[in-house]
Amino acid sequence: MADTLLDDVGGLLRETADQVVLPLFRKLDDADVAEKAPGEIVTVADRRAEEMISATLRRLRPGSVVVGEEAVADDPGLLRHLRGSGDVWLVDPVDGTSNFAAGRRPFALMVSLLTDGEPAAAWVLDPLADTLASARTGEGAWLNGQPVRTTRSAPPVGELRGAAMTRFLPPASRATVDTGAALFGELLPGQHCAGREYLDVLLGDQQFVLFWRTLPWDHGPGTLLVRAAGGVARRFDGTDYHPADEGHGLLVAANEEIWTEVRDALLTP
Repeated sequence: MADTLLDDVGGLLRETADQVVLPLFRKLDDADVAEKAPGEIVTVADRRAEEMISATLRRLRPGSVVVGEEAVADDPGLLRHLRGSGDVWLVDPVDGTSNFAAGRRPFALMVSLLTDGEPAAAWVLDPLADTLASARTGEGAWLNGQPVRTTRSAPPVGELRGAAMTRFLPPASRATVDTGAALFGELLPGQHCAGREYLDVLLGDQQFVLFWRTLPWDHGPGTLLVRAAGGVARRFDGTDYHPADEGHGLLVAANEEIWTEVRDALLTP
């Protein structure tokens, strides 16, 4: 029997977007939005989408564990499963919640699968752009069903386009990034949606993206996608990112040479 996992989960994200998320876009009222932590909001769409996605993922892989962003907000102990055995799903039901709640794009639905503690598969859907990326470790990545690879070329820094999320960077690191910004063809401030940033690296719309905060549901799916397509996702010190690792700082690039160029230009005082 053919393995239909990529199609099954991709279909689930599209169904959830159509049935739960998009019907609420630009139709939320004050009662539909709450602050779950200082500066962080959650909407009824986040909660309903996570419930729908989680229930189906458990049916797809009986005995699996779901670690969802909203579930972790209620029970942080769920994070221990990210280094555990068996199948563990990471779910971000609406990535870019602040955009969604404000009636802006982009936002995304994201899932990744870890098997025995190692990233195994990932999905990112931008429903408004109708863009679905999926990947399996060791097999490659796909955009709307077509194989995709990140660029293998390495233009000079002055021709590179990318994004740097500097809001939460320590002052010294932010100053270094601000100084290095002038070296690039274009350094963008970010779209407040990690999923969209990863899709843009896959599409070639940008060649790199720098983050400070590295919550597992924000970056587990995207880092696997980029790596499966030939890219690189590492901490600032050069160690590979894993969603179970605590810490800050993540630089993602279309290939090894670009990663080194960007690190030298943005992170080296």
